[in-house]
Order: sequence, then C-alpha cells, then structure tokens
Amino acid sequence: MSCKPRPDCTHTAVDPTPDDCLSSEFSSIPSPSRDLHLDLPPTDRIFNANATSVRGYPRPDLEREGWTSLDGAWEFAIDPEAAHSIPSHVDFDRSIQVPFAPETSASGIGETGFYRSCWYRRKIDVPRLVEGERLLLHFGAVDFAAVVWVNGHPCGYHEGGYTPFTIDVTYFVNAGESATIVVRAEDDPHDLAKPRGKQDWQKDPHSIWYPRTTGIWQTVWMETVPATWIDSIRWTSNLERYEIGVEAWCQGLRREGLRLNVKLSVGEKVLADDTYTVIAGEVHRRIALSDPGIDDFRNEILWSPESPVLIKAELYLWGGRGELIDSVRSYTAIRNVGTRSGRFLLNGRPYFLRMVLDQGYWPETGITAPSDEALKRDVELAKEMGFNGVRKHQKIEDPRFLYWADTLGLLVWEEMPSAYRFTKQSVDRLTKEWTAVIDRDYSHPCIVTWVPFNESWGVPDLPAIEAQRHYVQALYHLTKTLDPTRPVVGNDGWESAATDIIGIHDYDSDPKRIERRYDTPDVVPQLLKQVGPAGRLITLEGYEHRGQPLMVTECGGIAYASDEASTWGYSRSSSADEFGKRYAELVSALHRLPLLAGFCYTQFTDTYQEANGLLFANRKPKIPIEQIAAATNGHVDARMQALGITAG
Repeated sequence: MSCKPRPDCTHTAVDPTPDDCLSSEFSSIPSPSRDLHLDLPPTDRIFNANATSVRGYPRPDLEREGWTSLDGAWEFAIDPEAAHSIPSHVDFDRSIQVPFAPETSASGIGETGFYRSCWYRRKIDVPRLVEGERLLLHFGAVDFAAVVWVNGHPCGYHEGGYTPFTIDVTYFVNAGESATIVVRAEDDPHDLAKPRGKQDWQKDPHSIWYPRTTGIWQTVWMETVPATWIDSIRWTSNLERYEIGVEAWCQGLRREGLRLNVKLSVGEKVLADDTYTVIAGEVHRRIALSDPGIDDFRNEILWSPESPVLIKAELYLWGGRGELIDSVRSYTAIRNVGTRSGRFLLNGRPYFLRMVLDQGYWPETGITAPSDEALKRDVELAKEMGFNGVRKHQKIEDPRFLYWADTLGLLVWEEMPSAYRFTKQSVDRLTKEWTAVIDRDYSHPCIVTWVPFNESWGVPDLPAIEAQRHYVQALYHLTKTLDPTRPVVGNDGWESAATDIIGIHDYDSDPKRIERRYDTPDVVPQLLKQVGPAGRLITLEGYEHRGQPLMVTECGGIAYASDEASTWGYSRSSSADEFGKRYAELVSALHRLPLLAGFCYTQFTDTYQEANGLLFANRKPKIPIEQIAAATNGHVDARMQALGITAG
C-alpha cells in the first residue's frame, strides 16, 4: 500500500540532488527513494516551546503540534526588472517584516512603485528530528509566482497569489543546525492576465482599485511530521441523512495495516468514535449520527450564525502493531445550504441574507491583517452591525478569518479575485487557482456560496462572444463538480449565464425607485430582460429565469468623510446624521421587498479613496454601532412572514 497525495495537493517531497530542476507542479516531482524507517515513535512533541504566533495557527482546520512561525524580520531586496534568477546575484540590502507586503508601511519597506520581483532571505534553526521525521515548509500565500531555495538548492515553485503551498525540505537541511531559506517572488504589476483582484495597474490607486500586493502576504511556517502523516482532510455534512462525511489522505512512507480513528464530540458529548482501514493512503467514510428526529433536539447541534455549534474532531493514525503514528485536530459542523422557490435556504429553512461587502484591507498592512485579533474583530463588528454574512470581495481571505467566522457564526460568500484579460493564459491561471481555493476552503461551514466571476471582469464581451460565455458556464459547472453542496453565483452583478442566485448590483441612491424596481415577483420576467441599473443586461439572452433567488448583491455605497476632495462614493452624505438616515431608509426599503432573498451593502469599511464604509478604515463606526444594527436588522413585515422567511 502506498500513502499518496490527493491529485490536487500542492505538497511535494523532492529528491535533493544538486542538479534538481524546478517543476511548476509539486505533485510531478517524485518522492524520495530513501525513506526507510517503519519503527517510529509518536511525534506529538513540540520541538520549539515558542512555536506560537500573534497570527494564530495558520491552518486551523488541520492542526498538529510541532510547528514554528517564521514571520518576522527577513532580509529583503527589490529587483525592479526581475533581472536576477539565482540568489547569489542579489544584494539583500534591506529588512522586511513578514508577512506584510513591501507596499505596506507595516513591512518596513513602504515601496509603492512598480517592480516585477522581490527577494527574501532568512536563516532558521532546524529542529532536531526523530529518525524518520520530515520537515515541511509552508507558505500561506505569495503573490504571484514564487521560487524557493534552501541552503542554495532550488526546491519548489508555485504560481498563484492567493493559495498556499508546501515543500518537504528534509533532505536540504541538517537537523539541529542552521539553514538559509531564499524566496524569489515575481509579480509583474502590468500583467492583467493573472488573478489580481483590486490591485491597481496604475502607479497610484484610482477609482475602485487599490495598492498592489507583491510577494509574501500570509504566514510562513515550518512543521515537523512523522514519516507517514495525515496530509489533508475534508468534511461534508448531510443534514437530510444526519451524517458527516470524512475524507482523509495520507502522505509519506509506504506502510501496511494503517488505521484511522475519528472521534467527533460537542462539549463533553461524544457523537462518534470510529476506526477505519486506510486503503491506498486514503479514507472515505460517512459517519451516521444518532438522529433525535425532533427539530428542537436537532437544532441544538446545527450550525448557523445564531448558534454556531462546531463539532470537535480528533484524528489518530495507527500502525499495524498498534503504535500511534500521527494525530491532528480539526472541526466540522452539521449545516446545509441551498436554494428553492426563490429563497436561500439554511438548514432547510428560508433564510434572509443581510450581508456587507468586505474587501479585507487595513491602512498600514494592506490585505494582510495586523493580527489574528484583527480578523476576529472584523467578524465581531460585522455581527454587531446586524449582518449575518459578508461577501469577501475580490480576495481569498486568510484561513484565520474563516476560522473566526466558523467559530462566531458569520456566513461567507467567497469570490475569486479577477483577471482582466480573456486569453488562454488567463483562463489556465484562474481555473487552476480557483480549483485550489475550493480545495483549501471546502470544509469551512461558514462558506455558503462560491463566486468565480464578478461583473464580467475577465470576460468583458460576455454578451457577444460565445467563448466567454462558455468560460463562465464552465467555471460554474466545474465549481458545482468540485463542490455540489453549495450554491454558485456564476457572474455576480449582471450578465448571468449560469447561476444559482441572480445577483444584481444596484447603486440607485433613491430607495423609492429601488422599491418600485423590485416591487413584486410579477416584475421578474420584464426585469431580467431589460437593461439593468448599471446599464447591463441582468441575464443574457437564452438564459431564462428558473426560479433562482434574486438578491441585490451590491447597493448603497454612501460616502461620508471629512476629506471630500480625495475620496468618493456612489453618493455622498454631508453629516453623520444624514449618513445614518440614508442608510436606514435604504435598508428599510430592501427589507420591505418580498421578491428579494437578501442584500449586500457596500461596504464594511472605508477602503483607501473609497469612503463609503459603515466604518472608517481604522474600524471606528461612523455612527453608533447600535444605530447601524437597528437599521440592518430591519423588521419582518406581513409579506415576508407570509413567505415564511426567517429573519436571521
């Protein structure tokens, strides 16, 4: 039996010969042939008592002991024209604070101009490894293409600025000694054929575009694992069957007779304690829970924003002689989402979505949160303002944000950062990275909707060019293939060609006009055929409405800021009182429309020149947060009660 990686896994082991060449796919690099010890002790020790980070454990849905954060000071150099290809040619003349991008002030660099490449170097202390143990080097995210050297040996390559990658560096280091890591990040600021989200291609931020992010922007860390280890896990809940699906993949040494024990519990109550045979390095099982059959009893364990119950998971990998080989901690939840009869469903019930657009920027740190506490606080603030969900806009957020959304109870729409050209290269890049995004975040209960495209960005001629429509439809169906359990919004905002929810972006500043536009379900046929609020068709010709829910997924954008000359919004208020009044009137109008399954207000915080946040960029509310919450929560009027919508 061979323990093997999942086909889409970005982890690799490489044979450390001096003439190793780089591969663009880690999975294509063969594993070492020198793995050879079967008699291994458990590896549940921590090799570094200080292996903690103010940023929290970087992979919260698969946690094991024996890790060290490598955030902090690294040597640094900017390579403006990407002239250098090997570390020995680079003059590391600065120091940077990882994981903050060099464009940010928190990095200590603050270089906001154009440059194609930058370099990082750091010396680390290699832990002493028990015989057979492996040392893995993890990168949370490096924008856009990264090459990694360890002790002068090229050992890994990764492309994609929003997804993690891992390199087995065991054979490039000597246990108990020091080692040098070098990273080259190439990120052409003018390349519009790669997923880049809101990163501006002009020198200075303009309109809805913001400063660029180059290089490392999420945690770098190293981890010890045994010779055979639990490499990845995936959870799928099924409320109708009252069961939880578990999938696990092993990596490393070939071993016979492996067994995986899975223990699920809520508080002191054990829900399951089962052991499965590992076959070909994998486990795929459905765990049937004892179903009480009564809703009140069931509701005690269901996950929702109002009651975010998480199920603790412990996984133990046992050898054929009864020895413990590896153990990890995880979590999951019982919840399901879907759509039916024009409504969004949570746990089988209609659920009205009150969401806020969240772009995930901070003034001094860019798209990297200042700390784990800052991510937690953003989740808390969204809930305190009365929202039950966020639409993470043009950003794949740090897994720690998703952890806090899971823990505290906040729904998340996850949206792929756009490329802006339609070429074979852009299609290849975005498809590959979107697949990796779904793989990374599949198990988070907070994620309830996937959004591969926004406002036809990257497919600018969608109504006219059939190939672009096929691309949107292909990504929609690919997403449904990779995850059939969640709704998919194929292209949010307008020009829908394949979608489970029709999202409309409507920045009309007059609530009365919005009420007239979406007055009753009878308006839907005409509404979807005409030019929408942004001057675009809401649905494309030939794509008929099939009863999907309708939502206004961007609206408001009301600016309020003391500096009117250099800020903007879709409309503007001159005082805090006017700002509060206009927000309340708009949201009240949206609540009164039984046609809508929910709304998403723009936006959570001011973002650089966009001053249309409910909060200033420093997270200070523009009006009392209780006032915001009262407006956001609104009320359930007679028409909504008749439709049976839960206010959430």
